[in-house]
Amino acid sequence: MIKVVIAEDQTLLRDALATLLGLESDIEIVGLAANGREAHDAIRRQDPDLVLTDIEMPDMTGLELADLLRREQSRTRVVIVTTFDRPGYLRRAMEAGVSGFILKDGPSADLAGAVRRVMAGERVVAPELAARAWDEADPLSDAERRLLRLAEAGLDSPAMAEATGLARGTVRNYLHSAIGKLGAANRIEAARRARQKGWL
Repeated sequence: MIKVVIAEDQTLLRDALATLLGLESDIEIVGLAANGREAHDAIRRQDPDLVLTDIEMPDMTGLELADLLRREQSRTRVVIVTTFDRPGYLRRAMEAGVSGFILKDGPSADLAGAVRRVMAGERVVAPELAARAWDEADPLSDAERRLLRLAEAGLDSPAMAEATGLARGTVRNYLHSAIGKLGAANRIEAARRARQKGWL
């Protein structure tokens, strides 16, 4: 049996994925989670073969979960299931060691097949994304990405400095660098452009 944890913040979709995969004779759903942190807890408890996770979730995103599992050298393989078809997300997912990246609007029959292929050692990527994934590299550092997320949330520089423990001048320098890399007029536009590319 392939043991699977599902991480998805939308209850209806999470239950639908569990029901769909639960119909398969060789797949067992051993945990459901509403965010990456809950998924990580479930993975530690259940030691599943695979986690099926969304990207955008509260507390911890699917990409952050994948990166954490990679750093922990977890045996659990990660498959991202998302509505976001941005190449930047796929590139970051591959760098985080994700084994699969499939789109939610794909045929439902493909989902169980993707799980089996990943467990057989394949890397499964939505074909419409594969060709574009490496066209444009993510220019942002982790610090710049974190600050742009805070800018997107409406924080000003002093609040960002307090939230991150960085000096105000350091915050200013990182933001200036990110704005320049993205060819934006200000931090809000930079955050918007990075979000559109899938880099946040």
